[in-house]
Amino acid sequence: MAIALLSALMVFAAAARADDDRDHDVARRAVERGEIKSLAEILQAVRDKLPGEVTSVKLERERGRLVYEFRVVGARGRLLEVYVDAATGEIGRTREK
Repeated sequence: MAIALLSALMVFAAAARADDDRDHDVARRAVERGEIKSLAEILQAVRDKLPGEVTSVKLERERGRLVYEFRVVGARGRLLEVYVDAATGEIGRTREK
């Protein structure tokens, strides 16, 4: 599952827009400064808690904090947004899309 997940993320990353490139730079610098965990660390920490197959990942700023937003197709085929605190790796909220 981890290899499939990473492969899917690589495909989505390859199709990213210019805004996503900027997000990548923001994320890279924040990881280098130790402000947030890398996507690989976050995935390792939460993969058993994510309720399905990850289809995309974004890094967003919410209330002054960086948050990874995962889009996940759940077991029943429903699309979910799962928000994970980028600094701590804690799952914040999950909502159906």
